[in-house]
Amino acid sequence: MPRPLTGKVVIATHNPGKLREMQELFAPFGVEAVSAGELGLPVPAETGHMFSENAAIKAHAAAQATGLPALSDDSGLCVDALDGAPGLFTADWAGPAKDFFAAMQRVERELQKRGVTEAGNRKAHFVSALVIAWPDGHEELFEGRVFGKVVWPPRGTQGFGYDPMFQPDGFTETFGELSSERKHGIDWSEPAPQALSHRARAFLTLAAGCLQKA
Repeated sequence: MPRPLTGKVVIATHNPGKLREMQELFAPFGVEAVSAGELGLPVPAETGHMFSENAAIKAHAAAQATGLPALSDDSGLCVDALDGAPGLFTADWAGPAKDFFAAMQRVERELQKRGVTEAGNRKAHFVSALVIAWPDGHEELFEGRVFGKVVWPPRGTQGFGYDPMFQPDGFTETFGELSSERKHGIDWSEPAPQALSHRARAFLTLAAGCLQKA
């Protein structure tokens, strides 16, 4: 049975965009979320071979360093025509400067090398693996995915990362054109709450198992 999460949680990230999303998702549950970046924690080496493994590495490192429960999201963009790339290397493609426009350019460049035009196979999906780790070593894993396609040129300035080039199925807008409320907002008053983004979908399962409304 999943362990309840209350009080204060460390979000094991140095990404302000990701922290902002997680704080908004936790807000209805009265859980205070602070980031590893704010606490000056180092970034551990992500040596896993799956999103869930890398999320666990970051969550356990933050939990051990702070004595608090820690949540880590490891997520990425997987493009079908690129054999799932950038995948685990989604952040690495942005380089040390975290230049995600350059990363999006690389995605498009690799697609062009393979002869993939606007009419070709541009299917892609985002994956999010959320791991909560406690200082005693206990952990919980929750995953979410959203399917769509990559577009060029990128559109919109909302969100972060590859959002401006990802258009979810059933939408004419990219994630970069959707407000944060439309992208990962959840109506908790609904008997069966729904979510759009991969991170929000993973959070739905986390909330069902570990959280109670404030």
